[in-house]
Parts: sequence; C-alpha cells; structure tokens
Amino acid sequence: MDAIEITIFKNIFQSISDEMGKILQFSAFSPNIKERKDFSCDVFTASGESFAFGTHIPVHLGAMPLSVKTILSEMRFEKGDMVIVNDPFKGGTHLPDITMIAPVFRNDKIVFFVANRAHHSDVGGMRAGSMPLSSEIFQEGLIIPPLKLLKRDKPDEDILNFILTNVRTPEERKGDLLAQIAANKRGIQRLEEIIMKYGFDLVDYYSRALIDYTETVFKSMISDIPNGVYTYEDYMDDDGFDTRNIPIKVAVEVKDDRLAIDFSGSSPQVRGGINTNRAVTYSSVLYVLTTLLNEDVPINSGIMRPVELILPTDSIVNASKPCGLAGGNVETSQRITDILMGAFSKAIPNKIPAASQGTMNNITFGGRGFAYYETIGGGAGAGPSYNGESAVHTNMTNSLNTPIEALEINFPIRIESYSLRRGSGGKGEYTGGEGLIRAYKFLENANISILSDRRTTRPYGLQGGQPGKCGENILVKNPGAVIETGSREMHLGSKVNIEAGAGDVLIITTPGGGGYGEAK
Repeated sequence: MDAIEITIFKNIFQSISDEMGKILQFSAFSPNIKERKDFSCDVFTASGESFAFGTHIPVHLGAMPLSVKTILSEMRFEKGDMVIVNDPFKGGTHLPDITMIAPVFRNDKIVFFVANRAHHSDVGGMRAGSMPLSSEIFQEGLIIPPLKLLKRDKPDEDILNFILTNVRTPEERKGDLLAQIAANKRGIQRLEEIIMKYGFDLVDYYSRALIDYTETVFKSMISDIPNGVYTYEDYMDDDGFDTRNIPIKVAVEVKDDRLAIDFSGSSPQVRGGINTNRAVTYSSVLYVLTTLLNEDVPINSGIMRPVELILPTDSIVNASKPCGLAGGNVETSQRITDILMGAFSKAIPNKIPAASQGTMNNITFGGRGFAYYETIGGGAGAGPSYNGESAVHTNMTNSLNTPIEALEINFPIRIESYSLRRGSGGKGEYTGGEGLIRAYKFLENANISILSDRRTTRPYGLQGGQPGKCGENILVKNPGAVIETGSREMHLGSKVNIEAGAGDVLIITTPGGGGYGEAK
C-alpha cells in the first residue's frame, strides 16, 4: 500500500460523498434538509461495507451499511435501478429518515453502491411531522420496505404516487425525494469518472484497502487501552407515558486489540416510542469509537470489525416490532453515547469529555398545509483542557440550528426570542457549554410534538466537574385564555403531543454540558 496513493484516494472518495451532500442540500425543497443539513451520504463496496463516510449525521452513517446489506440480500439490480427504504427493521433508523440506494455497474457487474439518507419533515402518521409521542411504529408514519423507485432510470410513478398520497406535504416530499435521486446519480457519475481515470483495479483496491487500514489503526488504538471491563449506567427521563428513570447499562471489555460491548441489564423495551433498533445502537457505538481515533484516520466500516456487540432482545437498545422508534433514533441514541463515553472515561480518563446536552430537543409542528421538524442545539461537555462549546448540536447529530428567517418565511410562526441560556453549563476547572432558549409564537392553530430528554436527569460532569442544567419545555397560552391551573404557563413533560392556538408561545430551554475537573 502506497502512503501517498491511499491519502489521495481517501480524499477522492470523501469528496464524492461530500459532493453528493451538496447536490442533496441545494436541490432539496424543505428547510430541514436545505438549512439544517439533516442528511448523510456514503459510498460502499459491492458487499455493502462503507469506505467513504461523508461529513454528515453520525446516527445516519453508522446504520446505512445495514440498509445496503439488507437490500443486497433481498433484491436483484439492473443498471439504473434505485431503491427506497425507511423500514427501521431493515437497517433504517426511524420512519422520517428515507434512504435511497443505487448500484454502480461495470461490465454488467455491481462494483459499488452509493446511498444517502435524509430526514423528511413528514411521512404521514398520527401527527404532523411524523415524530409523535407514540406507542407503536404504525402511529409514526408510512413504513416503506425496500422498493425500486427507479427501474432502469425510469421512476415508478405508482410507488411515488402511493408515498405522496400518504404524506401531508406532497410537493415538498417530492422535491426532497428528487434531490436524493440527483445526489445518488452524481455519486455514480463521479465513481465512473475515477474508474475511467485510474482504472477499476486501483479504485477497487483502495476502496478495500481503506477499510483494512482503518481496522488496523483502530486495533492498534484498542491495544493502548488497559485490558479490563469498564461499566457505566445512565437513565432516560421517561418514555412519555408511565415509565420513568429508564436505565441503560453498558460493560465494555477491552482484551488486547478487541472490544466486547455488552448492553445486558438495560431496560426492556418500553411503551413510549423511545426504543432503538439494532441499527441505531450500532450507529451510536460506531460514533463513540470514531471519537477515540485521530481525526486523520478515514472513518468507515473497518472500525466495527474488531468489535463484538451484545444487545439483549426486546430491550430499549434492540426493540422488536411493533414498538415505537421515532424518539429512540434521536434521544436514546444520545444516552447510549453518554454511557459509552462514561465507560471509556474510566479506561482513558484524559481523553473523554464530560456529557454534552444528551438530547436533540426535537420539535415538530403542523397545521393546514404545513409540517415542520427541527432539533435545537445545547451545551457540549467540557474536556481535559477546554471549555464546552455553547449552542451546538452534539454527538449523534451534526445538523445546524435553523435560521430564524427560514422559519418565518416558510411557516406561520414568529421566533420571539433566541438566545444563550446563561449559567446552564456545569461548573468546573473547565466549564460546560451553554444551552439555548428558543421561543416560538404560533400565528395559526397547530399541533405540536416534543421529543426531548435531560429534563430531570442532568448531563454528568467528569473528574470533579459539575453536571449541566436540565432543559425545560413551557407552553404560554394566549393572554386571556383559561386553563385548568389558572396559570398562563403550562410546564410540559419531556415528551408530549399538544395543541397550540394562534398567539400561544412555546419556550424550549435546552440543557448545558457537564463541567470537567474541580473548580479552582
């Protein structure tokens, strides 16, 4: 393996994923994709291993290889075919995340795959935005098994019409789906160009060599961690119904150059839709392991080769159908990240930061002819030599905060305030990042769903640092409105479905990050 050549090909492959992302972002209709960049792109070997993660959303990227391997086992391809899927039990994450997968052919043989996953602002279900507090997956939206949306480059209009008939905003959905198709076509084009330029044998060799290289580097890194078993436990606030302080446990066993990561003892699957499927837990584990590597190491499927993942069946980290999963992808994935980092903080204490906000603060709302979804940033955890960043998306999300202008132009809403939440970061030698305060005034009646966490359990500090402050969700009723408590302020749970009238204001305060080290 030539060191210069592998660096060149690493950058070439990475540029393909990143360019696919640009095509998707700038072609999409919805603010969630265009402004927040809630999407991911990737390139795969013919056997379904990723070798070029884009710089996109961790919870998407880790799971996409499972979707590719599923369609490999279930479908036959011809040139120009493209598969659509969102089924969480076939490698998906949650229903709003729709994946498009396309083969790359050479001489009538599949040599690569390209894929992208984008969060759609509505895919049907019981509530606008398709991110409700649910008790089963059927309430969350349309389940799409692997289907050929394109056959020999020709769209299947029956499948497309069926999907668009079952969503609240069909024109926006169609625009986003066409953007996903365009992104994959650009990925195919670029792979065909580099095969033409460098020859298939060299391109194929380095696609596999990059995965082997990452595996080798990661195994070397594991070898530097002291052998032993490192455990950690943390809790989800609740499931939105009747279950509170839901435990998630992990035991990380380091043995020479291999890891066994065991979630036995975690809560059984719960009624509320915060369960995760295997793909999301896999993504969370992969993400945490990537944070242990030097940033110059290519991120791909090689990281998971020396890892044994033990997931109890019918548990919150490996739920079975028909459990709800909408919140597991966004909220429980964050807690899985927290406990894994907590376990590694015992093994390599000078490398792991305190807990970040530990939630994505998911807000969906909709009404007549509109549906919207966003997440809100908060505080990042402080580390061994730095303060935590403020007002950022952390860990399992890499999206952006939506600009106020994009919201107010597209939806009947006004942002009344948007500011840092001063004093929310945990104190310590290094201080955790600050959360945010975001207040939405509704100009029309709307239904709202909130999926959040860290409203009762605080993001932990490390090495004597203090935890970050919890978040809070408040609905302020329009002046003159009467509610049972006699107060205009309704303090909401962490996970709710509610109705808002014109003039009502929803205030979301997000958690701060944990502090690091004892304050001097």
